[in-house]
Amino acid sequence: MKVEVCVTSVEAAKIAERAGADRLELCSELAVGGVTPSAGLLQAIRDAVGIPVHVLIRPRSGGFTYSEHTFSQMLRDISYCRELGFDGIVTGCLHADNRLDRIGMGHLAGACADLHLTFHRAFDRIPDWESALLELEAIGVDTILTSGQAASAVQGFSRLEELVQRTGCGIMPGGGIRPSNLEKFIGKGFEAVHLSALEHPEPELFLGLPLNTPGLLREGTPLLPDAGMIETVVRAIKAGLK
Repeated sequence: MKVEVCVTSVEAAKIAERAGADRLELCSELAVGGVTPSAGLLQAIRDAVGIPVHVLIRPRSGGFTYSEHTFSQMLRDISYCRELGFDGIVTGCLHADNRLDRIGMGHLAGACADLHLTFHRAFDRIPDWESALLELEAIGVDTILTSGQAASAVQGFSRLEELVQRTGCGIMPGGGIRPSNLEKFIGKGFEAVHLSALEHPEPELFLGLPLNTPGLLREGTPLLPDAGMIETVVRAIKAGLK
């Protein structure tokens, strides 16, 4: 089981790499749920770290239903990430009623080609998740990032276990993962665990709250991961999987 850490800067990426993270998810503006990083940040990260980096392709906050023009932008962003040599893409698209946009997702998967493709937590909004599982697997999605359709991965654990049994896609729990609850996830067949390991604000603030909650939008407070938390998670997973 891998440890994926979500980062929004070169500083955060270096902290996570030094702490032993297996791979990074790179985005910007985590306080609004994450959006596609800038060209400058992509280039800087490419030069700064050696571990695999998966890039979030989400052109804006405010849901996962996109116009034709916005969709074209997403395809161009994926193409640019391919040119820079990134290892994977994290993305997703839904219809206005939260059904999986299978056609749109198929186009995104086609643009990714041989890159690792993760469908992000838009999955947690899909009412008919059973059908979506089959469709995502058929499209070629490698990993699904999900909290088990609950406010946190701990609360959604029973659904997460069910997902592992029902799909060939790798299941990556995310949402409130920390050392105190990690034991629950070790040895259960998950492809990876996903965490931000934020120093500031405290991770508890994220549980059950949308990431655009006003209290999280703090000027002058960079979102950096806690190296000690990542190191603890990595050690626990290595020990538990021996």
